Amino acid sequence: MSEHTHGEMNTDVQENTFNGFVKATTYSCVAIILFLIFLAIVGG
Repeated sequence: MSEHTHGEMNTDVQENTFNGFVKATTYSCVAIILFLIFLAIVGG
């Protein structure tokens, strides 16, 4: 079995996935807030 050295793993894929998740979550929250504002204006 090979020896593991801390800090040697390539984490580019995980970082890109996490960044995509954060971006999607941010856009979703903004869209929901805008939709709620729209409902408040139209709904009276």
